[in-house]
Amino acid sequence: MSNQTEILNKAKQRALANQHSYAGALTPEEAHAYMQANPEALLVDVRSLAELELVGRVPNALHIEWAFYPGMVANPNFNKQLIEQIDKNSPVIFMCRTGGRSHNAAVVAASVGYTQSFNMLEGFEGDVNAEQQRTMVNGWKHASLPWTHAKK
Repeated sequence: MSNQTEILNKAKQRALANQHSYAGALTPEEAHAYMQANPEALLVDVRSLAELELVGRVPNALHIEWAFYPGMVANPNFNKQLIEQIDKNSPVIFMCRTGGRSHNAAVVAASVGYTQSFNMLEGFEGDVNAEQQRTMVNGWKHASLPWTHAKK
């Protein structure tokens, strides 16, 4: 069994165990490894533009805001933007700060026909530690995966 197959099997089992409608739930390390093994896989960052500019971004990730800053007002065009930018047959991994908005995005994507819709657990910054700091416990940045402050 290939590494890619093992990753997808784990992701699928996590989604099934939590009764999620999407294809799977990946850790940041698994998401990165899967994207390296499958160049067709797309990472969609659903954080606000302010988060990308202030906290950092993953190089080559697509960006479709789930909600707008300030006020975190829902993006009424999320579905439309997703469908316009990404083929429904593409593997799509959704990422946010900690995994909540990306979960919602993966659910929505699955509901409109994306059969390879994945949530990235832990998100870009991960959970907070005892001092309420992010990037210290888990997440994309904590795993030392590629990121930058540079604009696309």
